[in-house]
Amino acid sequence: MGCILLLHLCSPVSRKDEIGRGIQLRTSRHLHFRELEEVEEENIQIPPPRKRSPRAAKRRPKKTPTLIDEFLDEDSQLRPKFFPDHKTSVDPMIPGDDSMFYYPGRVWLDTEGNPIQAHGGGVLFDERSETYYWYGEYKDGPTYHAHKKGAARVDIIGVGCYSSKDLWTWRNEGIVLTAEETNETHDLHKSNVLERPKVIYNSRTRKYVMWMHIDDANYTKASVGVAVSDYPTGPFDYLYSKRPHGFDSRDMTIFKDDDGTAYLVYSSEDNSELHIGPLSEDYLDVTNVAKRILVGQHREAPALFKHQGTYYMITSGCTGWAPNEALAHASESIMGPWETLGNPCIGGNKLFRLATFFSQSTFVLPLPSHPGLFIFMADRWNPADLRDSRYIWLPLMVGGLVDQPLDYNFGFPLWSRVSIYWHRKWRLPQGWNPLK
Repeated sequence: MGCILLLHLCSPVSRKDEIGRGIQLRTSRHLHFRELEEVEEENIQIPPPRKRSPRAAKRRPKKTPTLIDEFLDEDSQLRPKFFPDHKTSVDPMIPGDDSMFYYPGRVWLDTEGNPIQAHGGGVLFDERSETYYWYGEYKDGPTYHAHKKGAARVDIIGVGCYSSKDLWTWRNEGIVLTAEETNETHDLHKSNVLERPKVIYNSRTRKYVMWMHIDDANYTKASVGVAVSDYPTGPFDYLYSKRPHGFDSRDMTIFKDDDGTAYLVYSSEDNSELHIGPLSEDYLDVTNVAKRILVGQHREAPALFKHQGTYYMITSGCTGWAPNEALAHASESIMGPWETLGNPCIGGNKLFRLATFFSQSTFVLPLPSHPGLFIFMADRWNPADLRDSRYIWLPLMVGGLVDQPLDYNFGFPLWSRVSIYWHRKWRLPQGWNPLK
């Protein structure tokens, strides 16, 4: 028993020393990250309730509104706080002091002066062209409800693609996967649902492979769809849809590991858990291997990334269009087990942190030239007008100790902390190289 106890004690201590050395290395290398860690606060006051007649108040007492209620109310006085006027749009073609600065929540224009349409998406760095490609849902259509209790939706238009050399100036490459206008039995018929498209490159087949969530208007199909192209700018040929491993699949993502193995991660069992499993060598199908993770935790919107051999993931709760608290998770193996680290959000205020800055995770973009620094990509959904949903890009860093070490590891944290820092305005460290 003494030997076993000693072994358990030595392991976390060693891990603690390793994390400590990592913190020192990070501090010495990235003193210029300090600007990103100096977060801003938000002091948003809920406006006083509108006056109501005594008869109306007696018939239906009005509950005290929350900040989430104000966010979802398209007539709220706080609307400009969450969805700034188009006059404040970020236009990369206008030179000035704001060049290369990200403004989370503002309208972001492409090089032609139009709002970027790439919701629920992800970014691929194409080594052959040394270009970043941002894929996402093209939602430039009217928002409506298929039926009274149905969620807000926009007809499928397709998957938009934007290209960039610097991650700030984005050129519209067009719709690379288009909707089907006439065939109502087709997965991509405009009346159906296409969400969260992600693209990875297969160096063996030299194909670009897109995976996405495919559903019907009532969200009962719960499948994944696959498309393929010879070029990052498409056009992509749609292949098929299926329920992976025989289970329902809604919010999903794909992740390509360092060894070239790709994985599908998706919410399943009515969003009560996540499933993860490797794809086939050509990336066009799943294999028979899959694991259930975060069972019973009701998480969705997974965004995976890797740092120094450890796998990390950001997820969202399941509250429809309403924002909720993000959680960070970590694992030594992508197949699990996965441990929950807590809320990674820092800054804003408590309500901002509990609502993931009023956004939902979609992707985490690594910046190889600055190890430990990533871009957290999220959507600030606007259910009243989905085409006007905004992008929340913020710095994400890995380093430091988690707030709540696991009970069974004698008080020593097994993982580095994941931190997403709130800024009204920020930019990547000067001198960074987007092509490394």
